[in-house]
Amino acid sequence: MPALLATTALLLTAACSSGGGDGGSSGGSGGATSASPSQRAAGQAPPAKGSVKVVRTVATGLNTPWGLAALPGDGGLLVASRDRGSITRVDERTGGKTELGKVSGVSPSGEGGLLGIALSPDYASDHMVYAYFTSASDNRIVRVLYDPKKPAGEQLGAPDTVFKGIPKGYIHNGGRIAFGPDGMLYAGTGESGDRGLAQDTKSLGGKILRLTPEGDPAPGNPFPDSPVYSYGHRNVQGLAWDPQQRLFASEFGQDTWDELNAIKPGADYGWPNAEGRSSDAKYQNPIAQWHTDDASPSGIAYAEGSVWMAGLKGQRLWRIPLQGTEASAAPQAFLTGSYGRLRTVVSAGGDKLWLTTSNTDGRGTPKGSDDRILELEVS
Repeated sequence: MPALLATTALLLTAACSSGGGDGGSSGGSGGATSASPSQRAAGQAPPAKGSVKVVRTVATGLNTPWGLAALPGDGGLLVASRDRGSITRVDERTGGKTELGKVSGVSPSGEGGLLGIALSPDYASDHMVYAYFTSASDNRIVRVLYDPKKPAGEQLGAPDTVFKGIPKGYIHNGGRIAFGPDGMLYAGTGESGDRGLAQDTKSLGGKILRLTPEGDPAPGNPFPDSPVYSYGHRNVQGLAWDPQQRLFASEFGQDTWDELNAIKPGADYGWPNAEGRSSDAKYQNPIAQWHTDDASPSGIAYAEGSVWMAGLKGQRLWRIPLQGTEASAAPQAFLTGSYGRLRTVVSAGGDKLWLTTSNTDGRGTPKGSDDRILELEVS
């Protein structure tokens, strides 16, 4: 085990030193351009080295942005403010901001507040926005009607609670939600600082949950009549799928290793008994791991054959090239220190990503005190 950890650490150190281009420029070594998934042969890994170009700053002046969802067509971007408990629509062409309203029931504290948001699978007909937030008693998932015809500040309907009872804490509230290719709602939760919850399959803390859009345990879940999809997690804040519908998740470590995991239903990811790679076969090992100073990962997205992972404390964007559910080359860092803490990354289609900063969340020593959305071009 020590030899394996040492090898991984060396790979990650090499990745840090090779990546990290300035904003607006290509990063990495050589900036190799990968073929799109449609051009790449099935199962073929992307190039070991990629590139990131900051195309433009979409919007500035955001307050504790956390969740991000792209509306269909050119409808704009919805951004959740953790501390204000509000959702704002950003015009991705002009950067103009319109506050839709506040989600009632949000009780911000520490790392809790209004966190992840996701559009209903039937958004075109029902105009429902799902939100994960910290209330006075728990973390929960609600859905609200978005009516753009109403005046600004009054465009969100009353929240309909879809799922509740997720443990809350000053730290480790999880918060990322996303609808999977199967139409089910996935939620990453934290163990709220109570480590024992992660290994308790009857607890909702330290888990990835899989629900129907109505909030029931999804059909086919690994534990009977349970929303639990995987367990042994410390704090999951990133969820993404590849074109083969394989799920990946990012996870905060404690003092040693942050993780990117390939998620298997019913699998145990080790916390608190294992942090990072383990020699114990009953725990799933991560695809890649990072020292916590280099990552502290939140959102992830899939594009151009790689998972892209936003780092908070690490203040960088990581590229993890994949072959199946394994890393095909060492992770590569970009934008290191250029924009401060990075929170959420979302696919904008093809080789484009949306990326939000997190410099107003009261943590760390961020670069500046402004939060923004960036448009990236990646390979």
